[in-house]
Order: sequence, then C-alpha cells, then structure tokens
Amino acid sequence: MSASHNLSLFFESLDLSKERLELLLEAFYPMLKAAFSISLPLAIISFILGLFIAVMVALIKIAPPKRFMHKALLAGVNFYVSLIRGTPLLVQIVVVFYGLPALGVYMDPIPAGIIAFSFNVGAYASETLRASFLSVPKDQWDSSLSLGLNYLQTFWHVIFFQALKVATPSLSNTFISLFKETSLASVVTIAEVFRIAQQKANASYDFLPIYLEAALIYWLFCLVLEAVQKRVERILN
Repeated sequence: MSASHNLSLFFESLDLSKERLELLLEAFYPMLKAAFSISLPLAIISFILGLFIAVMVALIKIAPPKRFMHKALLAGVNFYVSLIRGTPLLVQIVVVFYGLPALGVYMDPIPAGIIAFSFNVGAYASETLRASFLSVPKDQWDSSLSLGLNYLQTFWHVIFFQALKVATPSLSNTFISLFKETSLASVVTIAEVFRIAQQKANASYDFLPIYLEAALIYWLFCLVLEAVQKRVERILN
C-alpha cells in the first residue's frame, strides 16, 4: 500500500462531518470532566502520598547504618526501590487490583490505583530527594547536631527546605508524568480520561478522532502544569 494512499485514508478518518463534530463535542465534556474530577485528583493524592513515602525512604538511605534494625530497614527500602523501578507501572496496577484478591485483599478501583501510583512515585522520587538531601553541605548537619538538635529536627529545620529547592524541578516533572500515567488506571475500570475515550470510541467505532481528542486534553493539562512548574521555580529562585 502506497504512502499517498495511507495519507488519504488518514485524512478521510479526520473528515469533520456534522455527525462527527457532534460526536466529538459529545465526547469532549465527559473527558474534560473526568480530567478534573478523576485524573487530576488521582494524580495529586498519589503524588502527596508518594512524596511522604519518598521522604521516609530517602531518610533511611542517607542515615548512617549503625544499628541492625537500620541495616534491615535499609535492605528493605533498597529492595522496594529496585522492585518498583524494575517493573512496569501497568503491571504494578494490575497486581494491586487483580492480584491481591488472591491473598484475600479486596479494594475498589480508585484506592487500588492510588496505592499503585503512590508506591511508584515513592520509589522514583526517593532517589531525587536523596540526592537533594545530600546536596546540602555536610557541615550543616554536623553543626546542627552539635547544637543539640536531633536527626529529625536537623532534617526539618535546617535541611528539608534547602533540599526542596534543589528537588523541585525533578519533582515537578514527576508529577506531570504521573498525571499522564493516570491513563493506565483505565485497566482497573477507573473512569478517567482515557477510559471515557475508550467507551466513546467503542460505542461509535470512530477511534482516531476521539483518541486524538483525549490526547489533546492531556496535552492542554500538561501545558498548564508546565506553566505552574516554571512559576514555582521562579519563586524559589
């Protein structure tokens, strides 16, 4: 089949007849609503929980392993980070929702999605935070400890906000990527943007325009998130 024939088929599939425009308009609002009501909240909640996990993991990894309990925790978090970073997010979501019931653990789709996304963010963001914590000069740790602050007090009052400034660009990119990856939640029947697009496309058999419309919504949201990211970075700088 020639390239010109393929190109003509492509433009035929984009033919914007009145019926197709009505279909696209009918599909646009539910997808946009899902972006605001499902995809964005899912990303925000998962990101916040993932950051909490990431901070705990990073603190364990940068603390001197003096005791057996800490060494055991360090081995555990290293295994967790390696496992999450070495397996696809799609597989992680499927295991949480479809696999855990075999162990007697049942949950609704949205909590399952939040758990999978949170642990995924935690593993990746922990490395970003670990590097940012280590970027703060060591003498600030030593000086604070010598003044009588304990490890956690030193971290919170002296280290954390300096490190956060360093980590913000990478963490912002992580959040934007997470928003796009919420499309994977469709495999556990969460009615986010891509799930709605699938339903509309399957009902009309008009796949390309509707999927392009879904892609447009993701892109527009990412443009806004990137603008917010740049604004935050300017404020921090």
